[in-house]
Amino acid sequence: MFPSVPPATKILIIANVAVFLLETVAGGMMFALFALWPLTSGFLPWQIVTYAFLHAGLTHLLLNMFALYMFGGEIERVVGQRRYLTYYFVCVLSAAAAQLAVTAILGGAPYPTVGASGGVFGVLLAFAMYFPRRTILLIIPPIPMPAWLFVTLFGILELYFGVTGTQAGVAHFAHLGGMVGGYLMIRRWRGRPPFGRRRF
Repeated sequence: MFPSVPPATKILIIANVAVFLLETVAGGMMFALFALWPLTSGFLPWQIVTYAFLHAGLTHLLLNMFALYMFGGEIERVVGQRRYLTYYFVCVLSAAAAQLAVTAILGGAPYPTVGASGGVFGVLLAFAMYFPRRTILLIIPPIPMPAWLFVTLFGILELYFGVTGTQAGVAHFAHLGGMVGGYLMIRRWRGRPPFGRRRF
C-alpha cells in the first residue's frame, strides 16, 4: 500500500497532470507561450516558472511525477509544506537560469525547454542530503545503493552527458542547475558557507 502523499507534493503532481491534459488540447500554443525559450528566440519572463509544468510526452510526465511522488513527499514531511514549495521553485528557477545561460553561451537551434526535471533533480539532491544512508534500489539494473551515492553518480552522469553532448534533446545543464540551486538553498537553511549563520 502506498503511503499518503503530503499536500504540497500532491498539488504539484495534480498541477502537472492538469497542464499536460491542457497540452493535448492546446498543442503548440502552450509550448509557444509557456515553454522556456532561449533569450534570443521567443523568451518571455514567466517562462522561467511555467516551463516546469509542461512535458514533452506521457513518459516524460510519468517519470518526473513518479520521482516527485517517491522523494518529494519525504522532503515535505521533513521541512514542511511552505519551505518545501519554496525549495522546489528555487530549484525550478536555478534550472531555468542554467539552461538560459548555456544556450546563450553555446547558441545552436532555438529549441524550447520543458519539464519538471529541474525541480525533481533538486528534490533528489535534498533526499540525498537529508537521508544519505537510505537505500535506493535501481530498476535497471536492480542494484541497491545509498542515496548519497545514487545522487552523486546521477550528477556525474548529467555533467558528462551535458559536456559531451550525449543524449541530444535533454537539458542536462538544467538538471544540474536544479541540483546546484537546491544544494545552496539547504546550505542557507543550515547556516553554512557561503551563507552566514541563521538568525532567529
